[in-house]
Amino acid sequence: MTYFDCVVIGGGAAGLMCAAQAGLRGRSVTVLDHANKVGKKILMSGGGRCNFTNYYVEPSNYLSNNPHFCKSALSRYTQYDFLELVNRHGLAYHEKTLGQLFCDNKAKDILNILLAECDNAGVRIATECSIHKVKALPAETPTTNTPRYTLETSQGDIQCHSLVVASGGLSIPTMGATGFGYDLAKQFGLRITPRLASLVPFTFKGDLLATAQNLAGVALPVNIESQNQTFSEALLFTHKGISGPAVLQISNYWLPEQTITINFLPNADLAQQIATWQQEGHKAELKNLLSRILPKRFVTEWLTINSATKELADKTVAQLSNINIEQLVSHLQKWQCIPAGTEGYKTAEVTLGGVNTDDVSSKTFEAKKVPGLFFVGEVLDVTGWLGGFNFQWAWASGYCAAQFV
Repeated sequence: MTYFDCVVIGGGAAGLMCAAQAGLRGRSVTVLDHANKVGKKILMSGGGRCNFTNYYVEPSNYLSNNPHFCKSALSRYTQYDFLELVNRHGLAYHEKTLGQLFCDNKAKDILNILLAECDNAGVRIATECSIHKVKALPAETPTTNTPRYTLETSQGDIQCHSLVVASGGLSIPTMGATGFGYDLAKQFGLRITPRLASLVPFTFKGDLLATAQNLAGVALPVNIESQNQTFSEALLFTHKGISGPAVLQISNYWLPEQTITINFLPNADLAQQIATWQQEGHKAELKNLLSRILPKRFVTEWLTINSATKELADKTVAQLSNINIEQLVSHLQKWQCIPAGTEGYKTAEVTLGGVNTDDVSSKTFEAKKVPGLFFVGEVLDVTGWLGGFNFQWAWASGYCAAQFV
């Protein structure tokens, strides 16, 4: 039987951060991960360059049944605290857009920083380690090194004083994601909020799917809205539907059978533009004029999917009636649809929902009714926007929990 002050289940962003910080406090720490290597989601994130945080982190960038839960940790370990860490290690990084910070080279640079911190703190990391059973030991008056949990693993039994669950969510099962953390939470009486695949592309069906397939690869800036939430970023047509940053962002808020509204000309007033073209006496066909402000392939395809706009494509702007213009504005700047669904957990970047934060301390991340059991990162019901916010939640929750394990 091996004893550690702290066992961390999961070698992802939150788990490695927590382990390193706990080790630096002088705690004996081991990280257990069932995969063949740690940090797999870190390595594939941000197109392989890891969008590791954001300059503009606010609690409003997160979704949870308790929107106040994230405030404490985000204020105690900020994006600038993490930047101090990466600067200390000499990481080369850059701001892409909207405050998003990426590695100049590879995502592995972030993982190497975490592993170096763990090594410096004496953290033991065990990969390909499956956990068969977790048992709470009989309650005593614990000291800081009294065993409170026994873990039966494929590499032998382990006892610990503090057990940190950093096992992530259900997103990207090919990376090893499982529901282990949720099952463990339920074993100890914690509640789980409904979970959905999120930061995920939408799928279409029928004629709309055929249109998306004809436009696959076309990207353009849009405003996209659902549930009174709007994002202004790029949309990408795919062979399954639509993707791109704008779509992934709104997927955090969309629920099945709900409508999304898209403005394909977010920086223009189409009615005013047509009026200007009319005043200037343009003789070109509408489709050719629209191709000046929208991708030509999009214009050619998009006008044909609506019977009202299909017959307008070959008209000149002088031939357009007020009703025609209203139809165009509705079709291009107020277009609505109900997606068939999403691509699901196989491509989702995160899991929306998770361990109910009402059952966990926002200060310590310890389960309120289960001493020594902690939950950090994606396994909790805290989900960030696209753009480095989920990594910042991993750093902040992992750091804060480490101060109490």
